[in-house]
Amino acid sequence: MSPIPTPPAGWEDAAERAVARGRRFDRFIPGFLLDSPISRVGYWYGTTVGFVWGGLWSRGRVEQRNGLWVFRGMPGWAFARGGVCVGGCFLTGDGTVSARLLEHEAVHAQQWRRYGFLMPLLYLVAGRDPLRNRFEIEAGLEAGNYVPRGSSTR
Repeated sequence: MSPIPTPPAGWEDAAERAVARGRRFDRFIPGFLLDSPISRVGYWYGTTVGFVWGGLWSRGRVEQRNGLWVFRGMPGWAFARGGVCVGGCFLTGDGTVSARLLEHEAVHAQQWRRYGFLMPLLYLVAGRDPLRNRFEIEAGLEAGNYVPRGSSTR
């Protein structure tokens, strides 16, 4: 596992702004799409996609932990970063899957339930930089191994 990089100065302020910007954006999403039967269909669709993708490529242990289906032993090209949450599935490689990491991924599953089909698009718009991606920030940057433990001063 590679060491967790030291975040740049001012990252916490940028993170707060990213979360606030995302919450302002949410006000433009019609309410019937959020935390609704429609978003649940999107969540279950995402879970199905994750289950199929994990079933095809996982060469490790598959288990249910912390409300997630965890597919280990995925080839590196089959998921982003250290792993990816798709609906209720966490797809990852051979690294350690700690309880803290699963707490982080469980927040992503909750985000999938809230946003449903919108989640992949909203995540894409939020950007690849986890220090500015509201979804990663809300899930916990320390728990997601994006910043070292104890680096947050707030």
